[in-house]
Order: sequence, then C-alpha cells, then structure tokens
Amino acid sequence: MKKETFMDKYTIFSLELKKSEVKQQNVPEILEYFKAKVEAHPIAKFVGIFDHYTHTKAIDGPVMEGIIDAQNFLFCFGPAIPHHKILAVRPRIIGICEFEDKFTIDFTEAPKEELHDLMENWAKALKI
Repeated sequence: MKKETFMDKYTIFSLELKKSEVKQQNVPEILEYFKAKVEAHPIAKFVGIFDHYTHTKAIDGPVMEGIIDAQNFLFCFGPAIPHHKILAVRPRIIGICEFEDKFTIDFTEAPKEELHDLMENWAKALKI
C-alpha cells in the first residue's frame, strides 16, 4: 500500500493489484467483496455505490486514458457524533478503478487508526 499526498492536501492510500493477483474479475465483484466486509463488521454500515465512470461519461467529462470502470464504495464506521465536524470525514469512501490489466484501490486516511488499518487490511486481502 502506498501513501501519498494528492493535490498537495489529501492523504491518499493506494493499492495497485494486477488482475492476475485477485479472484475478482471486475469492479462490481470487488464492490461485492467490500460490501461483505462491511456487513460482517459489528458497527460498519453500507451506504451505497456511486458509479463515477458512468456519471462522468454521461456528462461528457474527461476520463483518464486507460480507465475501464471507476466506482466509489460508500460506508460508515461512525458509532457516535462527538462533534458536528466529524460529519466532514464521514462516510468513508473506497475508490475502485479498473484498467485493462489491473485494479486500483484508493481511500483517504481514516480519523481512527484502527479503522484505517482495517480498511487497509481489507484492501490488501483482495490479493490471492
């Protein structure tokens, strides 16, 4: 997993997986994998899926060359609302992109280290 600063302000964690390294064949199968992880977690809640690729194509927006599919998996770990500003970092989003020969998994750093580690472990567990 690679940690980087994107656009000089966002801490992004990225994992690149060759298609030969995962059992999932496409983005919808990876989305189902993450949905199962969230549903098995005692406090996590599945929120939804945003098909970013279809949306962007429908408005004739530019898409990075090579991207075949790009979807966002939305979920929340939030067991409390200790401050109104916590809503700015919830829900969590995992971005999944498909290219001809690989998938990329990207997400921002979670406020709680143990939940961030869990997301990282979920992503890394895709590799067979």
